[in-house]
Amino acid sequence: MRTTRRHLTLALLAGGLALGLPALGSATNFLQVYRDARLHDPTFRQAYAIYMAAREARPEAWAVLLPQITATAGKTWSHSAGSSGQIGSTSTGNLYTYSLPSSSNSNAKQWSLDLTESLFSWTDWMNLKAADKQVAQAQANYEAAAQSLILRTATAYFNVLAAVDTLQAQQSSLKALTLGLEQAKERFKVGLIAITDVEQARAARDTAAAAVITAKQTLANSLDQLAVITGTQYRTLSEPGASLPLAMPHPASQDAWVQTSLKQNLALIASRLAQSVAEYNVRAAFGSDIPTISLVASRSYSSDSTDQTVFGQVFHGLGATTNDRQIGIEFSLPLFSGGGDLARIHQTQYQAMAAQDAVEQASRSTIQQARDAYLGVITGIANVRALRQALTSSQTAYKATEAGYKVGTQTEVDVLNALSALVSAQTNYATSRYNYINSIIQLQYAAGTLSPAEVATVNEWLTTTVRVSSEGALTPESMTPPPPKE
Repeated sequence: MRTTRRHLTLALLAGGLALGLPALGSATNFLQVYRDARLHDPTFRQAYAIYMAAREARPEAWAVLLPQITATAGKTWSHSAGSSGQIGSTSTGNLYTYSLPSSSNSNAKQWSLDLTESLFSWTDWMNLKAADKQVAQAQANYEAAAQSLILRTATAYFNVLAAVDTLQAQQSSLKALTLGLEQAKERFKVGLIAITDVEQARAARDTAAAAVITAKQTLANSLDQLAVITGTQYRTLSEPGASLPLAMPHPASQDAWVQTSLKQNLALIASRLAQSVAEYNVRAAFGSDIPTISLVASRSYSSDSTDQTVFGQVFHGLGATTNDRQIGIEFSLPLFSGGGDLARIHQTQYQAMAAQDAVEQASRSTIQQARDAYLGVITGIANVRALRQALTSSQTAYKATEAGYKVGTQTEVDVLNALSALVSAQTNYATSRYNYINSIIQLQYAAGTLSPAEVATVNEWLTTTVRVSSEGALTPESMTPPPPKE
């Protein structure tokens, strides 16, 4: 009876190593996770806001080249009263002084309309060209952020699946070592082994229990990292099925992908546009030594009506009215600004040098990314094939070892070792497939061709449902595997 139970337990452990889990209903697939990320990822939403803000640079630059019209109007009421000393003379020629009281009430109103139109300003035109490049740079950065969102989502998504596979492997190892501990106890009872062997089996089992706890923590952290991007916690996800296609990159040439990356990599394009902006800023700075010519025109009107009282006599309607019209051309040439203009020219020149070096750095980084990603795809295909064969060999070895155990030619230790090798082969094979998919996405990201269409393609490869989290809150009790039977 005891031998039958051991065989049944080993069979259940082997069955639990099958890739994926039984269907758990409708799983959240990669495409849905990506859609959640587009809606809720703060980094991507921030990139969109920055892009929309940067688009206003062009109308701002255009604004200074268009007519500037200013209108003003006002109305003023004023009252003044007082007296002034006066000198008078009599008919006989005698002089005397007297005080002349007076008061006045004034009602004035005025309005003006001023127009200025730039006819020539080198700085303003260079700033307009720089603004065009700034908008293009912002668009490239936004599109790069959209591609980066796919890459970040895929990385976090497959990290969760890898953590699930690791946890399953550790749990299978724990079950196997727990069984080994039970068998060691039974052997000790009948005198086949010493107590030292039992304690060694217990230590191995306890170490595996700690590894399960660590694996659970890693899975929880991976889920949280995915939730940072998507704003959502998931219970089930889709993982690759057995029919994952292994296709060579098209074109199957590392140099071709490098050349495509040098033309289309969005981060590199953005750095080149930043260099163009810096160069136009240098040209704009030289405008401080170039004359500006503007058309100016104005129209103004003012009227003042005053009532004045002198010695009690009121005089009405005193005042004035003006109606002015002006038009002309202004020529302005800066002569001396304390050296500030020269300093600004030097500043922009150094900034342009830095932007040029940034382009060179981005170019080299792009080449490295493209080469590494292409090599990752090629290596990924080889690894998946090799580890698939290793998994098949491990399954065959396990079955052979189990059969030998039944007829007495293999020991329980041999069975457990074969089972451990099978668990390792299972985990390595699953991880290799995730690495292969990530390499494909990284290659397209480096080439600047990554799009939501690739998300849909990858989503078609994920045909198996796996549970990634359990119900209920995490507690020390839920994280700790149950102790072995005494």
